[in-house]
Amino acid sequence: MKWFFCLILFTLTNAVVRAQTYTLDHYLELAKSNSPLLKDLKNQIASNQLDSLRIRAGYKPQVNATSAGLYAPVKNGYGYSVAITNEHTLNALLGINQSLDSKKNIAAQVDAISLLSQSVGNTARISEQDLKKAVTAQYITAYGSLLQLKFNQEVVTLLSGEEDLLKKLTRANVYRQSDYLTFIVTLKQQQLQLLQSRMQYKNDYAILNYLAGVADTSYIELKEPGIQKTFTPDADNSIFFSQYKLDSLKLVNSRSLIDFAYKPKINLLADGGYNSDFMSQPYKNFGVSVGFSFTLPVYDGGQRKIQYRKLSLEEDTRKSYKAFFDTQYHQQIAQLKQQITGNETLLAQIDEQMKFSESLIKVNTKLLQTGDLRIADLVLAINNYLSIKNLKTQINITNLQLINQLNYWNR
Repeated sequence: MKWFFCLILFTLTNAVVRAQTYTLDHYLELAKSNSPLLKDLKNQIASNQLDSLRIRAGYKPQVNATSAGLYAPVKNGYGYSVAITNEHTLNALLGINQSLDSKKNIAAQVDAISLLSQSVGNTARISEQDLKKAVTAQYITAYGSLLQLKFNQEVVTLLSGEEDLLKKLTRANVYRQSDYLTFIVTLKQQQLQLLQSRMQYKNDYAILNYLAGVADTSYIELKEPGIQKTFTPDADNSIFFSQYKLDSLKLVNSRSLIDFAYKPKINLLADGGYNSDFMSQPYKNFGVSVGFSFTLPVYDGGQRKIQYRKLSLEEDTRKSYKAFFDTQYHQQIAQLKQQITGNETLLAQIDEQMKFSESLIKVNTKLLQTGDLRIADLVLAINNYLSIKNLKTQINITNLQLINQLNYWNR
């Protein structure tokens, strides 16, 4: 059984040592390049740019070729009235229509599309931050599992080395058989813990690949995340407040579009071609025509004021959401900084305690060689060391997760 577990330990160690290592940046780039949401938002921006071009093109001269023919036969006085149908007609015309809307009106419509594109762009940046936060969080979780795996490997290696010595001392009647069995139970527990930590790391690593959109079942070692606290920008420069600015500009633009809807509109019309009823000299029915249309809104039943009131309500809602989010934003950042500072203080105390625990194990190891150590004391010292080491790993990982959450607001 001993050789079985040693073989497993050797296999695990080689698998980790020989495996290719990946960094956090590697997975972040994969996640961004594989994200269908980011691609969708990028395509929406490109589509909006085409809509802007379409609006401008709509105010250029519109040229259409049209043709229509009609034959309404009359026999023995039965049929449609000739005065209405002209009995037979034919036209083939080339028409031009030019809207004379003001440049400001056209610019307002284009601005509406531009603001929509900016809104989608800001949504894309926030979505990218969401994705970065999720992938980084899972990377940290997987890295924590890897640290636990390596630590368990170290412990099993340490205990396996002491087993041979303890066996010899037991055979020499320096220690009792029950002492040896107590030590073996501790060793077996750590070997099982090693297998469990390996399974946990593989599972966390698989979830990381899933989030990054990668189909990979290999066993890859992760490098240290290496994330640091970054500068948090002022609220006015944050992407999380940009949407409120854009919403305000949209409301201003909507008001402009309402105003333009109530201004006079003029269209110029012209056509040329052939238009005949074949009644007299149809070969002479080639010609041209010009005209215009003029529209001036006079009364709409008060719809304009109603639309203004709706915009005012939307602005009031926007301000309420912004004020509430502003409070949450600053409270969240302050709370995260406080937790990070508390963890850093706790880690300093844990490091100090670990020095004593490691020193105790070294002393116990020397006493074991001379037979002056109770096995129960050795097991207790090892368990204390395991608890402190695990606590340090958990606090480190928790602190990295908190830094990741804080860095989420840094854009």
